Amino acid sequence: MEVLSIVLGGGKGTRLFPLTQSRAKPAVPFGGRFRLVDIPISNCINADFRQIYILTQFNSASLHLHLSQTYVFDSFTRGFVEILAAEQTFEHSGWYEGTADAVRKNFIHFRTQNPKYYIILSGDQLYRMDLKELLSKHRDSGAAITIATTAVSREDASQLGILKANKNNEITEFMEKPGPVKDISDFKIPAELRQDKNGKGDEYLGSMGIYVFNAEAMESCLANELTDFGKEIIPAAINKLKVNAYLFDGYWEDIGTIRSFYEANLDLTTLRPKFDFYDEDAPIYTHMRNLPPSKMNFSNMNQSIAAEGCIITNASITNSIVGVRTIIESGSSLNGVVCMGADYYESEIQKQQNAEARVPNIGIGRGAIVKGAIIDKNACIGEGCRIGVDAIPRVDGNYGHYYIVDGIIVIPKNAVLYPGAVI
Repeated sequence: MEVLSIVLGGGKGTRLFPLTQSRAKPAVPFGGRFRLVDIPISNCINADFRQIYILTQFNSASLHLHLSQTYVFDSFTRGFVEILAAEQTFEHSGWYEGTADAVRKNFIHFRTQNPKYYIILSGDQLYRMDLKELLSKHRDSGAAITIATTAVSREDASQLGILKANKNNEITEFMEKPGPVKDISDFKIPAELRQDKNGKGDEYLGSMGIYVFNAEAMESCLANELTDFGKEIIPAAINKLKVNAYLFDGYWEDIGTIRSFYEANLDLTTLRPKFDFYDEDAPIYTHMRNLPPSKMNFSNMNQSIAAEGCIITNASITNSIVGVRTIIESGSSLNGVVCMGADYYESEIQKQQNAEARVPNIGIGRGAIVKGAIIDKNACIGEGCRIGVDAIPRVDGNYGHYYIVDGIIVIPKNAVLYPGAVI
């Protein structure tokens, strides 16, 4: 085998809580019908890198179900997408202690594939990259390690690894997460090399957390007790190995917080979204649900996306994502809403039981008004609910049936909001 792809599933995903309350971070729904993990896996498949491991240790059941239902290769491709959750062995008895530690503890599985190169990817980023080109540039450079990099602003540089590179793209210095106060002006990209894509003042070269390792280099770099690639492995490698930068000038977003998740979703509804799902040459794959097309009954939709299997009746929807199987009843209004949809349709018997128990059906009830919110899967929003409409101060916290995170109202999975609720 030439290439083995490893997708890092991240830790507990505390910054994406409560979306990660019952699922791993890579399994969080995105864009109405996808999961975050579909992005790196699709990049691999489009590059014909079909031997893929997903490393995770928290709430992996939902992720495992999605992967097993979605990525099934035929017996002639020798391809696979498999989860490697933290496990106890005679050599290791604890959890993954960091990104590098997770890879080290799974060498027993990786070595049997006998790869020449390892590609390390993150499970919570939004981008489309030609990984074949990345590998080709790595191979041609003669480097032991290549780090995919992108130009970032000073604000974004605070939470990323930043680096210096010479005219041959060799990395000479690396600093992990310098924070907002530290003076990092000597890390600025030379003016003649700057490519400010978005007008934010992209003056620094940030690590995307995407690496290519020669197999021998991976073994030598992890022959120790160091636990994290960005904080420890990469800075140590620069001093003894040739480490190159791969300059990526496309769209890239680290979906690390509720705010970035919300904004990246709603950007998909704009006239010219920064990330394009409509690329037939490099599609993003996901679970084929065989659902019917969405049905709009006398509704008004403006710059919004409705995934398959929805029934929307006499509703007004603006700048919103409507996820799979969403039922929106008459008179409802959504504005700036990320609605993840439902895992199933309720039967008539279930609806009758709901009525007897005075519990709303799954979906958005009659006359409900929702503005500036994230509604997780299987939520029951009762008739006449008002969410984010009234002038109520948005103080971050847990309010029982809902959360406010980064100033955004989040209705968690399976939540029930009774008719007339005001948030």
